[in-house]
Amino acid sequence: MAFVRRKGNSFYLVHNVRRGGKVRQLHLARLGARVRITDDLVRKVSKKHPFVELNWKTLREQLNGQVDLANPNSPAVQKLVSSLRALNLDLADVFPPLLRISESPVVARELLVQLRLLQSTIQVKLDQFDRGRGRFSNANPPSRAR
Repeated sequence: MAFVRRKGNSFYLVHNVRRGGKVRQLHLARLGARVRITDDLVRKVSKKHPFVELNWKTLREQLNGQVDLANPNSPAVQKLVSSLRALNLDLADVFPPLLRISESPVVARELLVQLRLLQSTIQVKLDQFDRGRGRFSNANPPSRAR
């Protein structure tokens, strides 16, 4: 059975195998600081280790249940809020004239692509929160007509 192991600030997908009577850990993938099992990761691990059978559904369910977003003091919530604040500050420093001055038009185009992707992602998330307004009513109260 594969599992996620933390080493330092990074997470790894590992699988125990028995070789010569000893158990060894086979490192299947480096997941980074944020544990996510994407379709791309599934393809890469399956291609690199075709003889290792993994229950991807169970792994995803285990990992999805580890994030405690209900607790405002949980490390996951604190890190998310901190990352959003830092991103807001970084984006506030980006001005269109900086893109025109850029030595590389490729960098400017990539920045615009990523900003549009971020805008789309944020809009999807805001729409999801609006649909479940009762659950998040304290975070974003509806305006009242007077």
